[in-house]
Amino acid sequence: MKTQRAGYGLFAALVALILLISGAIITSLTTLGADDRRQTASGAGTGGRSGKTTARTVGTRGWAGSWSAAPGKAGVAPAGGHSVRNVVHTSIGGSEARITLSNLFGTEPLRIGSASIAVAARGAAASPGSLRRVLFGGRPTATVPAGGHVLGDPVRLAVPADGHLLVSLFVPPPGGGTVTLHPRARQTSYLAAGDHTHEAAASAYTRRISSWHHLTAVDVRNPATRGTVVALGDSLTDGAGSTPDADHRWTDHLADRLRSGRWSYGVVNQGISGNRLLRDGVGPSGLSRLDRDVAGRPGARVVVIALGVNDLLRPAGRANPAEVTAGLRSLAKRARARGLRAVGATLMPFRGHPRYSPELDAAREEINTAIRAGGVFDAVVDFDRALRDPYAPERLHPAYDSGDHLHPNDAGYERMARGVDLSVLTGEGEAARL
Repeated sequence: MKTQRAGYGLFAALVALILLISGAIITSLTTLGADDRRQTASGAGTGGRSGKTTARTVGTRGWAGSWSAAPGKAGVAPAGGHSVRNVVHTSIGGSEARITLSNLFGTEPLRIGSASIAVAARGAAASPGSLRRVLFGGRPTATVPAGGHVLGDPVRLAVPADGHLLVSLFVPPPGGGTVTLHPRARQTSYLAAGDHTHEAAASAYTRRISSWHHLTAVDVRNPATRGTVVALGDSLTDGAGSTPDADHRWTDHLADRLRSGRWSYGVVNQGISGNRLLRDGVGPSGLSRLDRDVAGRPGARVVVIALGVNDLLRPAGRANPAEVTAGLRSLAKRARARGLRAVGATLMPFRGHPRYSPELDAAREEINTAIRAGGVFDAVVDFDRALRDPYAPERLHPAYDSGDHLHPNDAGYERMARGVDLSVLTGEGEAARL
């Protein structure tokens, strides 16, 4: 009888242990679901400035950045009610999508009367059957506070990798006022008078624009993704000099390489043409953009920092090499503190550009020497060696020069991406042989 009672006791203890473990699992799943709902709802009325749920946490739930553009400047919106159809290029695909709208430079709340997302067919036309309504906290309208942003609800949509999406937004009358946009998009988007957000046809979108309005991100749910690579840079990352509507930025080519290999990462481009590392000017400084434009991207794992040349080239507040190097080191340190792998790019040559001088080239070389020596970044991408003329290293190789002697052409941007060792970029083992 003692043996039997002991057996019953052991059995009861095992049952209690199983119930305890099951309860913990259920509690974890419930908490995860609540966190997902809080993350989706954040920003609906506050501008989404909480920052309590990190990009790394979101990434583990299958969300990653497929496309993004940093808010670069304030513009003037058309007067009257109008629709803007933003055309964006995806890096990875997924089964769901969600958008982020920004009013960073707005002086008044931004009203969104309706919104939609669709797979692009051609130009402003949507692929048949792909157009979906976007809601905000379950509502078809949203108000983006001045200086803030809102996150749209997830939408079920088969998002293609290496494809194009249409994100259409209706701004009701009176319209006008300040609009937050990303200029020099190298991508044609469209405007229409009135609300045409839920029309698949392109006929109403008669005005072409070369900037993205209000829209700053498209994330996708993709359980296979390992996260997001974020490129923080200036016009050399923004794609200046590349063919418009061709998706030939170096980040586009990098996304192609990552998809074709064993790496599964989204790639988002946070370049702003004219941007500087140390000081505001054309857009907020690179130092000030880390939290919003990099760490705030879902699933962010790696940041590639390609900044510093404008700090040398722009006469107003021109920085010296020691200041630029210190700024890069500070940015990398802050990125690591946020759980990001910090990869730095060397500064490419620019002899032939109107602002070139031997003194500035010597400053560039001093910065590059410090970058290559280590102690600034976790890893280095040597864009300088990839694109410089071996017989005249102070200038771009003619085959890669867009003609202004500062920005690469399409072949140059592809060469930049080809020069990235994917294993060094991601920190995942042996060098890629792609």
